[in-house]
Amino acid sequence: MNSYCPSLVEYKRRKTRVVNIGGVPVGGDNPIRVQSMTTVDTMDTEGSVEQCIRMIEAGCEYIRITAPSIKEAENLQNIKDALRLRGYNVPLIADIHFTPNAAEVAARIVEKVRVNPGNYADKKKFQVIEYDDASYQAELDRIRERFVPLVRICKEHGTAMRIGTNHGSLSDRILSRYGDTPLGMVESALEFIRICEDEGFFDIVISMKASNTQVMVQAYRLLVQKLDDEGLQPYPLHLGVTEAGEAEDGRIKSAVGIGTLLEDGLGDTVRVSLTEAPEAEAPVAQALIDRYTHRAEKAQPIKPLCKNPIDPFQYHRRETVEVENLGGLNVPRVVADLSRLTDIKYADLKAVGHLYSMLLDKFNMNDLGADYIYTGDNPISFMLPNGLKEIVNYTAWQQAEQRDDRHPLMHTEEYLSSAERHGKLNFILAAIGDISPELIEALKQDRTTVLMLHTQNEHAMPELRKCFIRLMNNGIQTPCIIKRSYGDLTPDQVQLYAATDVGGLLIDGLGDGVLLSTELLPEQEKQEELQTIDTLNKLSFGILQAARTRMSKTEYISCPSCGRTLFDLQETTAMIRKRTDHLKGVKIGIMGCIVNGPGEMADADYGYVGVGKDKIALYRGQTVVKKSVPADRAVDELIELIREDSRWIEPVQLEE
Repeated sequence: MNSYCPSLVEYKRRKTRVVNIGGVPVGGDNPIRVQSMTTVDTMDTEGSVEQCIRMIEAGCEYIRITAPSIKEAENLQNIKDALRLRGYNVPLIADIHFTPNAAEVAARIVEKVRVNPGNYADKKKFQVIEYDDASYQAELDRIRERFVPLVRICKEHGTAMRIGTNHGSLSDRILSRYGDTPLGMVESALEFIRICEDEGFFDIVISMKASNTQVMVQAYRLLVQKLDDEGLQPYPLHLGVTEAGEAEDGRIKSAVGIGTLLEDGLGDTVRVSLTEAPEAEAPVAQALIDRYTHRAEKAQPIKPLCKNPIDPFQYHRRETVEVENLGGLNVPRVVADLSRLTDIKYADLKAVGHLYSMLLDKFNMNDLGADYIYTGDNPISFMLPNGLKEIVNYTAWQQAEQRDDRHPLMHTEEYLSSAERHGKLNFILAAIGDISPELIEALKQDRTTVLMLHTQNEHAMPELRKCFIRLMNNGIQTPCIIKRSYGDLTPDQVQLYAATDVGGLLIDGLGDGVLLSTELLPEQEKQEELQTIDTLNKLSFGILQAARTRMSKTEYISCPSCGRTLFDLQETTAMIRKRTDHLKGVKIGIMGCIVNGPGEMADADYGYVGVGKDKIALYRGQTVVKKSVPADRAVDELIELIREDSRWIEPVQLEE
């Protein structure tokens, strides 16, 4: 069994050493802490102080401030003094890239410094270098010489340190030896941690950030395993999905990555990186954390695992048979819940991405068109558009006309006792207690079934994971839809909880579809009900995209802004989105400065990076192709670059 977390079946936080950060300790039995980062120029003392206060009032317990050079590092003292004068004692963290001399200044002033192993002692030139053991050791000796002075200053001044690896800024040396992998991220951090331990310095927090949620989750898990294997200290973890983006997409993506790790008891401090004002980040982080405050007391017991067939360090999709367009090599499907609507009209299908044009008497499907609709006991009275299929309750299916055009949803007892089934596709609603030896034997003989797995356990994601593990350990390759229902929660909570529960399973290759059900929500008027259905449909597609299992829309990898940013990130992201959000599956990185440039947007197809005042560099992948483009022409030039690659399509206005 892999030991990357305390338990796969009950909620237990990983026990870490306690690191004191300016009187606000992290790790051990302390609460999971919330932090964010300023976006004001660090040399603007008053502006930085005012923003810090807004962040503190929003819930930030630590505040990070960029220090790209010595002058900014020195000005941290002025910011700190002004905050203390106004009665705010929040610990400050200096964010360092490329500049050890700035780190050494900052470490004498603030409560914590963050260094990035990928660029603290290395310069990235995107070169492949051949190393033998001797030359590699020589590089490690060089890093030690560069890094030890900072370690000794931190030790002398009681300053904590975050060793923060970013997927997109791994050094050429690490990439040459380990590749662009979670293992490379972990080894990058371990090189610095070993130096710290050799110096007797243990006030360390570690992070493994990536914009790719699969890579991010795998790297944190592997880090914990490697710390254990080497007998290194159990350091606290700072969790974050870097460059998550803005608005709904940014929140979903953050919840998929951060929530997956929190479910397994990993994480001691959280930052949600949104392309928004930093005070907007803290409430989202707190909402993710609050879900676990009483998790252990509320959760129903789950029996321990005897064998775990899931590799937590590498993505493998669970092997399934293909049933119609579910399972096999098909992308995960979206099922929309319309079961509470009693009189469904053509126009109502707009809520699930299928738009009916009265003028043309035809349907158009947008990029977020559901694959199935569940109508419960109320079968639809008209012919559905091509590409959309209907699921109804078993009794309603038995009584309906045109049964071949509908698919029954049965409880396990109905399935095991029934003789009547659809010839090609049947759905079975099952919780963990339903996966009996009798059901397992029946599934082995039946190539027409798809399971719809659900749970009411407070510890939902691990119980559903246990369902998948039971199926895998019994050799069952039946496709499975993940069904989740949420009761009296805010829309924001539903968004974060669903992204965690469903996304955490998808990250591990589990699930052939998703159904976010309305069954536990209060009854609403029809228009409100349709709005809820629309929201949940979009959320389903957003979760699939954030987990990297189905790309249905343009993805924006945008940094959250900081004092290094060279343009208005929110305004620019909105402008680029307006022009390009119809480019299904294209990934565009929008980075405020060269620090968060070609490396950090490692997954992007195209990049838009600030390189000077009103000057933009455009990238194809990690290669700069246009330098110093005036900002007022940069979006047009970006579109031209996409057009050159034959990936541009003109936006189409769908008929209504």
